[in-house]
Amino acid sequence: EVQLVESGGGLVQPGGSLRLSCAASGFTFSSYAMTWLRQAPGKGIELVSAINIGAGSTSYADSVKGRFFISRDNAKNTLLLQMNSLKPEDTAVYYCAKGVGVGYHLGYDYWGQGTQVTVSS
Repeated sequence: EVQLVESGGGLVQPGGSLRLSCAASGFTFSSYAMTWLRQAPGKGIELVSAINIGAGSTSYADSVKGRFFISRDNAKNTLLLQMNSLKPEDTAVYYCAKGVGVGYHLGYDYWGQGTQVTVSS
């Protein structure tokens, strides 16, 4: 059974940083691309960032480029998202999602329960 458990969310002031983690199990983590999604209150799902299996190729939404950094530790079956210079508009529930295949362009098929990130003074 595929399981994705996000952690690391919380309340942070504008300009602050958070590091999200996603613990994956139930599949061969190193064989799939991974994605971070988010959903802000009253809005749809947004693709935040994605990473291929070898971490050599990544993708970011324009709204987070230069502030967020995705990485993966295949030995620990863990996906990470370092979020810097956070803005109130980054407030959302963040989800990690398992890719359908080796490339993130193929889409995703499972996601976790999410972790809340709130950016507010």
